[in-house]
Amino acid sequence: MNTPIAHAELIATFRRAEAEAAHKFKLIAAAAKKGPKAIRMAIETADKAAKRRDAYAKKLAALKVDLKN
Repeated sequence: MNTPIAHAELIATFRRAEAEAAHKFKLIAAAAKKGPKAIRMAIETADKAAKRRDAYAKKLAALKVDLKN
């Protein structure tokens, strides 16, 4: 796999992780109606998604890829 394709795949993966993290954080508000256990689970899931997003962002930063909009 050559470098530009690897970068493009990593960027696409980051974008998916970013969208997933945003979606999971929105689910926290929906879980608020269901009680504390649902809120806790939603927060844990959102945190994991944010960690994945941040890990991909760190890899892209190491490759000197700037994703600022």
